[in-house]
Amino acid sequence: MHPHITGKTRLYGLVGDPLTAAKSPQLLNQLFVEQRIDAVCVPFWVKAEDLSAFVAGARALRNLSGLLVTMPHKQRMLDFVDELDPTASRVGALNVIRCNEDGRWVGAIFDGVGCVLGMQWEGNHPAGKSVLLVGAGGAGRAIAFAVAAAGTRTLTISDVDEQRAGELAESVAAETGCITHSGPPDPHGFEVVINATPLGMNAYDAMPVNPERLAPGTIVVDIINAPEPTQLRRAAHARGCRTQDGGPMHEGQAVHALRFLGFDYRPAGKSAPDDGVLFAPARNASP
Repeated sequence: MHPHITGKTRLYGLVGDPLTAAKSPQLLNQLFVEQRIDAVCVPFWVKAEDLSAFVAGARALRNLSGLLVTMPHKQRMLDFVDELDPTASRVGALNVIRCNEDGRWVGAIFDGVGCVLGMQWEGNHPAGKSVLLVGAGGAGRAIAFAVAAAGTRTLTISDVDEQRAGELAESVAAETGCITHSGPPDPHGFEVVINATPLGMNAYDAMPVNPERLAPGTIVVDIINAPEPTQLRRAAHARGCRTQDGGPMHEGQAVHALRFLGFDYRPAGKSAPDDGVLFAPARNASP
């Protein structure tokens, strides 16, 4: 895809485990070609136990300009950056690092606002709706703050770690003013259900919620970006629900992340993001 590599080529990477379904390198390399940018994005398959060694090596690369960070490194990578953008300091995780020329690494996260932007593009905006969010890890934390800031009427957070879910709910309520609680992963009675867990990445995974408890018309968003519909999406579709895969979120967060890295990117035919949702609390939000 990239016509040539020069001695001045800037390097960007995607670091995570696994990376078999990752689409970020294709997106960035296509952007570099279209905008005639002398840069390339490559995948870095790094196990959790090897993250420290990877960072030590990456710090020595003077032509490394940025990193995209995915599971399972979004929270642990906080320990390896020099500065946190307000998005990352509030959420407690990151998914993009800008490597400045002075050697300082600045971390930010756009999973949440990317998810909301993708939902907006698909006609599934969470404003004014009751939302069940399953998963309180790195992506789940970001999505919790973002959907609350976007004007969600009520938000319930569920996680296998009940304490983690409860602490996140308290933080979101205090930060945004959105009515937020923790609770079980029961989708009954919710207008929007968001799966922010890894469940569904493998064919044999259990489903994050019981699809028999989904009401027809419920919006079901599964952030897993897979070529085929996950079991949850198939079951929800069979129940008469509106479903959305991880593609729109992936594109939405790419818009924000690439802006953070200094690039102008917007998918054809898509509206520009409202940057106010990055930090604005939902106290005065309206549907």
